Amino acid sequence: ATPLLVCPRAAGATSVIALMTVTLFPIRLFMAAFMMLLAWPFAFLATIGRSETTVEPQCLWRRLVDIILRLIMRAMWFAGGFHWMTIKGQRALPTEAPILTLAPHSSYFDAIPVTMTMSSIVMKAESKDIPLWGTLIKYIRPVFVSRSDQNSRKKTVEEIKRRAHSRGEWPQIMIFPEGTCTNRSCLITFKPGAFIPAVPVQPVVIRYPNKLDSITWTWQGPGFLPIYTPSEEEKKNPALFAVNVRRVMAQALGVPITDYSFEDCQLAMAEGQLKLPVETCLLEFARLVRRLGLKPANSEKVLQDYGNRARKLEGQKLDLQGFAHFLDVPVSDMLRDMFALFDEDEDNSMDIREYVIALSVVCRPTKTLETMKLAFKMFEAEEDSAITEAELAVMLKTALGVTHLDVSHLFTAIDIADTGKMTFDKFRCFVEENPDFSEDYLYADNADLQSRQKQPSPKTANGICPDFSPRDHDGTKDALLKKHN
Repeated sequence: ATPLLVCPRAAGATSVIALMTVTLFPIRLFMAAFMMLLAWPFAFLATIGRSETTVEPQCLWRRLVDIILRLIMRAMWFAGGFHWMTIKGQRALPTEAPILTLAPHSSYFDAIPVTMTMSSIVMKAESKDIPLWGTLIKYIRPVFVSRSDQNSRKKTVEEIKRRAHSRGEWPQIMIFPEGTCTNRSCLITFKPGAFIPAVPVQPVVIRYPNKLDSITWTWQGPGFLPIYTPSEEEKKNPALFAVNVRRVMAQALGVPITDYSFEDCQLAMAEGQLKLPVETCLLEFARLVRRLGLKPANSEKVLQDYGNRARKLEGQKLDLQGFAHFLDVPVSDMLRDMFALFDEDEDNSMDIREYVIALSVVCRPTKTLETMKLAFKMFEAEEDSAITEAELAVMLKTALGVTHLDVSHLFTAIDIADTGKMTFDKFRCFVEENPDFSEDYLYADNADLQSRQKQPSPKTANGICPDFSPRDHDGTKDALLKKHN
């Protein structure tokens, strides 16, 4: 079997958009809505009395309903302007590839392959209660995710595994492994959910070959490929499975890949009081945290526990083995790469407090005061709960992921009594009175420090957000940006 390539072509051009908005658009909208209304009774009849845990045989009348719904959905897309759709490759059978992985994900129009194949998808549970739309959704037997259920993620993975191992009894599951919308200029890190079942998958790539891109929508910034059967190593390592499938799909699309994820972009552009600079190593740190599986589910509790343990060490440096023991993980090449980020003097030692601060920024990038409160807790002296200027410099350098940082102006502005010490309460009062303190006292006093938020947003190699490029991020030593190098 070969991968499926879907190339919808949307009608329209720049010169006629304004005219069509007031003439053709209302007609198209009416026709698309009419097609959805027409599809509803067929989907309703097909879902009456159907179980959510078992699948019934595909009898003749259900097959007929399936064909009718596909035709109605195709008419709806035609009314919406998608007149031609080129499909390359052959869709595999559910027994051959239980899971279809689609990329890139850039628009609501990516639902086109879903309506063409009537495959199951993963959706939030609230969707099934939407009038009209909910009935159409339930027809394709999606895997529902409940936001109110704390164990929902685990249950979703187990349900995907159950269906994937049903030997073709259930419909294929169609998953967008990027987990978010991008602008299609590269493939970001795939989430492992589609690869945990360790079954063959069929990659499906989507192209919109319009001269004017009126399809993509992001906040900033299907063809069927051959079945990809995981090796034994990939079956044991879903992350490796995801990386290799992504590489195959990127080659088919002719686009680069980047090991950064949407969460990394959120970190870079976070609207916290400590805005990350352009030359920060925290993006590299966040990538290693993700690949090592060190980002905690209950971040608040884990960070507090790390903070208490780090305080007891009283600044004692750890070697690589001590670092691994602190995190309760085995020593690996990726852990060595992370250790190198904090090995400031290249003497094979690190201050674990810096790791905790960096992890706090990655886990809660907008909560500056919470991160600084944790940092003060680890650095402050027992007798007066205060820190020195040098300790403040270490804390802020780590929180920003930079090499050097002059904090003299900031420290003097806070320590108005000239005691040479600072408590968290004084720091908090100052920050509350000066919400732009990082711009006024850090970026203004450090000429080599450039705020990512102040930079223009040019079109970059991968287009996700400024200064994210898919150049060497393969985890080698040359790719690392050391915090103090």
